[in-house]
Amino acid sequence: MNFDQIVDRRATAAIKWDKYAGRDIIPMWVADMDFRCAPPIVEALAKRVEHGVFGYTDPPAELNQVVVAYLQATYGWEIEAEWLVWLPGLVSAINLVCRAIGEDGDDVVTAVPVYHPFLTGPVHQRRSVTRVPMRLLTGRWAWDVEALERFLTPRSKLLLVCNPHNPVGRVFTRPELSELARIALEHDLIVASDEIHCGLVLDRDKRHLPFATLSPEIAQRTITLMAPSKTFNLPGLSCAFAVVPNAKLRARMIEVAAGIVPRVNAMGYIATLAAYRDGAQWHADLLDYLRANRDLVLERVGRLRALSITPIEATYLAWIGVDASVPEPTKFFEQAGVGLYDGRVFGTDGFVRLNFGCPRSLLAQALDRITQALEGA
Repeated sequence: MNFDQIVDRRATAAIKWDKYAGRDIIPMWVADMDFRCAPPIVEALAKRVEHGVFGYTDPPAELNQVVVAYLQATYGWEIEAEWLVWLPGLVSAINLVCRAIGEDGDDVVTAVPVYHPFLTGPVHQRRSVTRVPMRLLTGRWAWDVEALERFLTPRSKLLLVCNPHNPVGRVFTRPELSELARIALEHDLIVASDEIHCGLVLDRDKRHLPFATLSPEIAQRTITLMAPSKTFNLPGLSCAFAVVPNAKLRARMIEVAAGIVPRVNAMGYIATLAAYRDGAQWHADLLDYLRANRDLVLERVGRLRALSITPIEATYLAWIGVDASVPEPTKFFEQAGVGLYDGRVFGTDGFVRLNFGCPRSLLAQALDRITQALEGA
């Protein structure tokens, strides 16, 4: 696969590129990649299109077993096919979990910075949000476990975890996750673990650990959210799944979804099946390419005095601190010709998020613009 190929997305109604239509701004904000999908996925979709009928669709018979086999082979996680709940995307899933757990006015707890639907989803579902600021420990972002315990109340019902973490790029270790599991058990919290970036671990010495695998007790109170959309660049096909071992939790999710959450579309199922069954080589090549992009970002950003950056263990996202010399960083970088995501969206001021899931020549051009703007400021 030629990841250096520039694919023109400007005539495809792409949210990422249309935001800056008609302006010389390289879009590096929303989290989708500028690479073509794996050929087996494109071929599977083309074959399905040739059939010409696109009615209501259940998961293909093979899909559940492919996902079961994939999780076992990749993470050593043995699940049952009946634990799978298919959903049209992670944002829908997060909102659904918030609706399913607790009552109106109950509290959802998470750490900031974090993927912004963690902050908006609870509010949409008439829940409160407790934001626990993360802290930097030896140059890496981490949950502040002591603060988390202080912030809990009797109305705290749901703990939202993002691992690998968007936007800080951490792959949390077993001891870190075990501390969160201890708190969940001691305070009777349900855990929703967003693991959509689990296929994007960049550090070769790290491995994703599904939260539900920590213990049988934790599995019974964990809803794991996954999708092929980030790993295989399929967000527009809207297909995700929850792994819910607890039958009562699973039934509750299905109950509150009724009449509100639509079925997954036929193309989403087909692409997901092809990704997990036939996408291994493309995926391996992608990780190699993203590692080199990651290293370029760390090297170039690390030279700039106005910016700070921590190691990126996973994802194709860089969480970049911007000092007070750049008071409106998102506007500043847009004026320099680079569109980044404002850290305030993720619950934390003074940061921007950069998506490096793009051809390296485009990334280098964006980094050149950032450098020139700061050195000329």
